[in-house]
Amino acid sequence: MTDLSRRRAVVTGGASGIGEACARAFAAAGAPVVIADLNGEAAERGAGGIGGEAWQVDLGDTPALAELSLDADILVNNAGIQHVRPIEQFEPDRFSLILRLMLESPFLLIRAVLPGMYERGFGRVINISSVHGIRASPYKSAYVAAKHGLEGLSKVTALEGGPHGVTSNCINPGYVRTPLVEKQVADQARLHGISEEEVLPKVMLTESAIKRLVEPAEVASLAVWLASPEAGMATGASYVMDGGWSAR
Repeated sequence: MTDLSRRRAVVTGGASGIGEACARAFAAAGAPVVIADLNGEAAERGAGGIGGEAWQVDLGDTPALAELSLDADILVNNAGIQHVRPIEQFEPDRFSLILRLMLESPFLLIRAVLPGMYERGFGRVINISSVHGIRASPYKSAYVAAKHGLEGLSKVTALEGGPHGVTSNCINPGYVRTPLVEKQVADQARLHGISEEEVLPKVMLTESAIKRLVEPAEVASLAVWLASPEAGMATGASYVMDGGWSAR
């Protein structure tokens, strides 16, 4: 079993979904874990359940992160939101918020954590991207744009961090069984003119060879491996976990 007992992990959006699964998996591997989340009460509950720390933070408030210094050996950029609209109806302020939260704040957190990683000669940056980081879908212009940008940021981080013992990778799941996905169902049904019961088979899983949602624990297991010493040569890559969607 991977031993991360000497590696401090920070997981954004760590109070639910993929982030919560990652926080639990890192804690099970022995890592001290900081759960960063907008919902302070949920972060406290999650941290209490794993003996970790809670950090209430609004990652959409990027000016507040500009001079941040962050002490961690493992950074998981996971926090995100979704908004489903045609481009001509997509609210500009919501587009800007999604890019701040899902692209600018990962940059600022990476910027904040790298000096300490460089000093110690070890670091793992794990960016929870999406199949939408390498593929597009209609009605998700901001999300797709942010995830494509995150892919590029991750690769630059890998190139700069490599000489200092720091790796950077993306994990690219398809639709994961999380509150973020569940909240999309009604919007997708409306936009496609179908019932909510039809959204999974007719929209979300049409491209996948394996017709089920990804489980958060599956994503977390890959994150733990990427954080391990055995993954020292795994960097600048995108690890797809999409049931075969992107194989088409």
